Order: sequence, then structure tokens, then C-alpha cells
Amino acid sequence: MKVYELNVTHQIDAPLDKVFDFFSKPENLSEITPAKLGFNILTPSPIKMEKGTLIDYTIKLAGIPLRWRSLITEYDPPKKFVDEQLNGPYSYWHHTHSFRAVNSGVEMNDVVRYAIPMGIIGRFMHAIWIKRDLNKIFNHRKQVIDNLLAAENK
Repeated sequence: MKVYELNVTHQIDAPLDKVFDFFSKPENLSEITPAKLGFNILTPSPIKMEKGTLIDYTIKLAGIPLRWRSLITEYDPPKKFVDEQLNGPYSYWHHTHSFRAVNSGVEMNDVVRYAIPMGIIGRFMHAIWIKRDLNKIFNHRKQVIDNLLAAENK
């Protein structure tokens, strides 16, 4: 199984407690996810974020609805949390969200380690579509987060 890594660092002009609070509410994921993914949380709100929390949702990939279940495996406010896919489109998905106060606000780092099913076909799909799509998703998140959190701080 080939494991890929996406590492994205984002400077946010807002206080650490506000940024961590925003990301520790799974309900906010729909705000920062591109509309084309049709993100929909199935777990009833409010969702209490802590180690052991299960979150069920659906997304659309190429227009096909898929169920995804995540488990919060680490939760250390306001420094970091980790979600891991239990069921979903990837063979493996481990996403570490880290937060650090800096002079200009918060440095947020996302490290996603993931694997694609279907062997060589999955590696080919990663090369031509999946890698680029994940980068687009995280770029979209950055823009939305800057508009939501940094704009409120001014």
C-alpha cells in the first residue's frame, strides 16, 4: 500500500482559542468544504469533540454519494486533534490538525497521510486527479477560513 502525504500550513489572523474552537466543531466542516463535494453530516448535532468521537457523513466524489466515518483518535485542546477514517473512499486516512499561537495569530498545520484503493489504478488516479483535487480542497478551505475567522478579527 502506497501512503501519500499532504502537508499544508496556514497562517490565520485570529486568536488560538477562536481558531481551535472553530475546528473542534465538526458542524463547521460543511462551511469550509467545496459545495461540489455535497458534504453532509449524518451524526446528530451538537457533536461533542473528544477522543473516541465518531462522526458519520456523506460526500460526493464524481457525483457519487459515499459514506465516510471518522474517529477522533487524539484530542489535545488547543494544540491538536487527529481524525482517522474508519470507513470511506480511502484505504487509509490519518489527518493531524495542529495549532500554534504565533505573533500574527495562529499557525495551523494539516498533515494528511492517505492511501488509495485499487492498486496501480488507484496510483494512476492519484497522479491524474486525486492529488490535485485534495490540493484544491485545502486551498478552498484556506480562502474560506481567512474570510470567516480573520475577517471577524478585524
